[in-house]
Amino acid sequence: MSGPFRPGPPPGARPGPPPVPRPGPPTGFTPPDEVGEAHHPAVDAAVQAMTNAAGLPPADQIAQYEAAYQTLRETLATIDQA
Repeated sequence: MSGPFRPGPPPGARPGPPPVPRPGPPTGFTPPDEVGEAHHPAVDAAVQAMTNAAGLPPADQIAQYEAAYQTLRETLATIDQA
């Protein structure tokens, strides 16, 4: 024997605000592979490290992304000093 009828949400759209679309690349954006290298060895190495990290387990990705972030911060700091 089944219990009393309990209504659920109507089929179809879920209640609440509609999902917010994720922004895409800006207009006129060209992916780095199509532009070429950044022509700065440290930036190129950091970008390559992030690309390589995509195939790693999530725990290992974090370390790779943090190292790339630190490299990019240091590189930008030296550019600001020039």
